[in-house]
Amino acid sequence: MTKEEIRVLFKEKRKQLKGEEIDRLSIQIRQRVRDFLNERKQLRHIHLFLPILKLKEVDVFPLIDELLQEGHELYTSILDAKSGVLETVCLTDIQDLDHDSWGIPIPRQKQVVSTDPIQLVLIPLLACDKNGNRIGYGKGYYDGFLNTLASDVLKVGLNFFQPIDQIEAEWHDIPLDVCITPSEVFLF
Repeated sequence: MTKEEIRVLFKEKRKQLKGEEIDRLSIQIRQRVRDFLNERKQLRHIHLFLPILKLKEVDVFPLIDELLQEGHELYTSILDAKSGVLETVCLTDIQDLDHDSWGIPIPRQKQVVSTDPIQLVLIPLLACDKNGNRIGYGKGYYDGFLNTLASDVLKVGLNFFQPIDQIEAEWHDIPLDVCITPSEVFLF
């Protein structure tokens, strides 16, 4: 299948998920993330996505609350519409969010910071394969962002679905190091 065919298929698969099922699967994914982080206590600087709940993305809001309470340094990205670049900002309070023109939650207080401290990035995705190649919404924003990070930053995808056999990678695609699903953690 082409990337676009895979994208369409997994958008439809996600669309079929009911609210209760998304809640249950998100809880399972969050627990696997917690277990993953508990085994790697040195990871204190974490970049997270703020889920677009209307697109049925993995709900990481409770995880963000927990990590903030534990003293982790959290970051997220905001799209600079003029440049098409994701800017990294501190994430200190998920109660103080607004929504951009695409419905993406963003912090009201936008303190742009360096990506240098980031040790791990949690990435939303539609699908990934058994080699860590991933498919998002097709705009390339995350590839551009990931390309700016140090090579040792862990790239962790969160997905409701198991990896598929193969996604055709292009030269600019940045693969995942890990994919966390409700039932398993895949290391690539």
